Amino acid sequence: MTEKLTGSELVALVKRVFEPGDKDKKMAILVDLPDEVAKDTGSWRFRREAAAQWADMLKERSGELGLEVELFYYRNAHTNNGDLPEAGVFYRGGGHPAAAGQMGGEAASFERLFETHQILIAPTQFSATAPLKMAARRWSFRAATMPGFSAAMIPALRLDYSVIGARVDKLKAILDAAAGCDIVFRTGGAEHRVHLDLRHRTAHASGGVFPRAGVAGNLPSGEAYIVPYEGEVEGDASRTTGEIPVQLGDDVVVYRVEKNKAVGVVSDNPASKLEREKLAKEPAYGNVAELGLGVLGDFGLEPTGEILLDEKLGLHIAFGRSEHFGGQVGPKDFSSPEQVIHIDRVYIPKLQPAVEVVEADIILEGGGREPLMRAGQYVISLD
Repeated sequence: MTEKLTGSELVALVKRVFEPGDKDKKMAILVDLPDEVAKDTGSWRFRREAAAQWADMLKERSGELGLEVELFYYRNAHTNNGDLPEAGVFYRGGGHPAAAGQMGGEAASFERLFETHQILIAPTQFSATAPLKMAARRWSFRAATMPGFSAAMIPALRLDYSVIGARVDKLKAILDAAAGCDIVFRTGGAEHRVHLDLRHRTAHASGGVFPRAGVAGNLPSGEAYIVPYEGEVEGDASRTTGEIPVQLGDDVVVYRVEKNKAVGVVSDNPASKLEREKLAKEPAYGNVAELGLGVLGDFGLEPTGEILLDEKLGLHIAFGRSEHFGGQVGPKDFSSPEQVIHIDRVYIPKLQPAVEVVEADIILEGGGREPLMRAGQYVISLD
């Protein structure tokens, strides 16, 4: 039987994650819909049905929650972290739409949604994290994004996030003090080394709670992350350089990185050929956009096949869009809105068995070195 959250658990979750106060009046659950470009799937359908159930259960408990709850549908963005459409519709009863073409009722702009709702939850197919992060700063709402959410993630929603938050805060402090991070990977008998330049940057802590206005992030969560320096200071080029291997299917792709961009592929296999073509067509895709340090792997959670949870299990590196995390690369740097992407590569054995993190060291200002990971495990105390 598919595991579900009860109404009481949902109320407790909203209170724990957002800590609603007197100024919080409205909450919306956001749902993206398939269309003629992005076809429906069973997991997408599950999220829509779960969102509708959550909205119904929370509406029934609106007095206990202290919030008016609405359900908001919109046409999908066609890509993870792409810009949202201009408008969607508030659900006003009747049958729930299964596709964007079935949305009825008066169109409501996202601007109206952001102005009138203080709390948002987005269990979507395509990640809305980047655009909601940007919008939250402007309109002062807070949002929990849940792209790719599945029933397998429900146990993660029941974790003690006070413990997770303390671990994440410690990792953030380590990244804040870092000038760089050196990582050694092993693929077969070969080693690949990369230096990530962490100067001129402040890290972020994503502990799964959003009590302050102006903040959006993932739920479930449990990571500290930072955007490597991208070279925007005149006369000070990024020092990110080396090789980053990524297992895609049965192939390992090895990207050659210079000045924080994957500028080529040095491996030779079918996946490498495709990635080489992507980099040539869409250079912003090669931007090294994030170093993330997840902690949920220490709590007995297993990969679900969805990046929402999987990236929180250990070390990950992302490519593409970064401005929503404080970097410089955004939609303007891609050839079209449909090409905008932020994609995470997670380095744990069950997801990339052919790529091992041999070691990772934090490089301090002045050149000192502190061990961070050995054989894919943290060697610093997080308790």
